[in-house]
Amino acid sequence: MSTVTKLLPYGLVTAGLVMSFLCDGCFMSKVVKAVTLLSAGYLFRKYMKGGVYRGKERIEGKTVIITGCNTGIGKETARELARRGGRIIMACRDLEKAKMAREEIVTDTGNPNVIVMKLDLSSFESIKEFAQAINETEPRIDILINNAGVMMCPKMLTKDGLEMQIGVNHFGHFYLTNLLLDKLKASTPSRIIIVSSLAHIFGKIDFDDINSTKRYKPSDAYAQSKLANILHMRQLVKVLEGTGVTVYSLHPGSVDTELQRHFTILQYSIIKVLFYPVKFMFFKTPIEGAQTTLYAALDPALETVTGKYFSDCKEKLPAPRALVEEDAQKLWNLSLTITQENKQS
Repeated sequence: MSTVTKLLPYGLVTAGLVMSFLCDGCFMSKVVKAVTLLSAGYLFRKYMKGGVYRGKERIEGKTVIITGCNTGIGKETARELARRGGRIIMACRDLEKAKMAREEIVTDTGNPNVIVMKLDLSSFESIKEFAQAINETEPRIDILINNAGVMMCPKMLTKDGLEMQIGVNHFGHFYLTNLLLDKLKASTPSRIIIVSSLAHIFGKIDFDDINSTKRYKPSDAYAQSKLANILHMRQLVKVLEGTGVTVYSLHPGSVDTELQRHFTILQYSIIKVLFYPVKFMFFKTPIEGAQTTLYAALDPALETVTGKYFSDCKEKLPAPRALVEEDAQKLWNLSLTITQENKQS
């Protein structure tokens, strides 16, 4: 895109503001105002779209595991990494949806090296079976993307009796990552990417009631799990120091995906129609939402960088609670205890 094309909307907004003052009340003023509003809307939508990763790296010979990638940003991440030549392992709970997504990705990218494997992050038994199969059959893991998530669901428990959001978003990925660490360390330089959320700023780790048994509020439980993602990343950095495995966490943005399926008000057709303009202006598409994940997975400049939190393809400072080293260590110890006590023999 040329510089002139990039600057055109800004010029139209500026010119429109000037002309509206000069021609107030006339027909031309109405035309100018309409053009000004459209240009301003375009600029706002472009701003909400966020950063775009423009690197051209190829990843032939590299193996990427992506959890929860049969839809949303995970699916678009898998599609783009397949397009770049990677061997993609789609780790999904719903095999039928995953197989359909795989066929679409293979057709779109021309890369048949896309594999679907069963992984239910709400079950330590399923996680253990998946990790065992990977460790026995895959020669390497170059990139692990912990993408799957549950958002603001009604009170539910995992198969191991944990609150669903902290159970899947944190404990499931914690256990999976630990079981794959040896393979990741043997494949260096390798990367671990943990998809968190800006919602972590509202989170607080309740070490006395990690499963929200005393009081359950979906938004609080979600925020706690997203804060746990960043604390997990920070402690992983210490555990992996000197190994050549780098770790990142990120906020993908407000993305229009199936994570909103538990927002009951959005299930009504009339609400969906009324809400569409809001989604169009304020929410990213899944492709747009995948950009920061792609940046963390691909940018060669990050090969010697670890422990960073990104948003819109840029490093950002997470909330103060995500920087408390004592909490990161405490959560790590608690996670080890829970996964060891609940995992199936």
